[in-house]
Amino acid sequence: MQNRLTSWWHEHAPRRETFENSRILAPIAHRVLAPELWRFTRRSVPRGVALGLLVGIFLMIPGLQIAGAAFLALPFRANIPLAAAMTFLSNPATTPLILWASVYVGNLALGRSSEIAQFMALMEQHASMARWFQWLVSEAAPAMIFGLALIAIAAAVIGYFLADWLWQQHLWRKWKARRGD
Repeated sequence: MQNRLTSWWHEHAPRRETFENSRILAPIAHRVLAPELWRFTRRSVPRGVALGLLVGIFLMIPGLQIAGAAFLALPFRANIPLAAAMTFLSNPATTPLILWASVYVGNLALGRSSEIAQFMALMEQHASMARWFQWLVSEAAPAMIFGLALIAIAAAVIGYFLADWLWQQHLWRKWKARRGD
């Protein structure tokens, strides 16, 4: 499984060359194509994981998530491919759970009582955009947005420290193998 995933990633991950030929990125190409943003280093990997999780969870609009994470990676000197990849945590399978959790967490944090049952009913009924909008502008919007922010920040912090720890474990194993232990 690991080899398949690695080979798939190497085939489909964005490469610097794809961005070099883009006319849209020409004005900022010198920033986007900086080599340190494409290398997997001790500092860039945790930053990429954290930014990807933050943007992927908080910004629930496919396409904008990847672009947002990639552009945020520039000032934070995070790994661009990893930041883009981590946005896929929020996908059609996980989005309902993330939205439900955000309403729940937002209700707890703000002391509100937005109905989660109404959210579930709208999901089950495949409600129209108009009904979703009515629910959102009621009492649910502040709870959901605040909950999304809290969950995104928590996921980013956990992702940062987990990626840092895994990176250190990887280096420790390499060092131990080199020593011959």
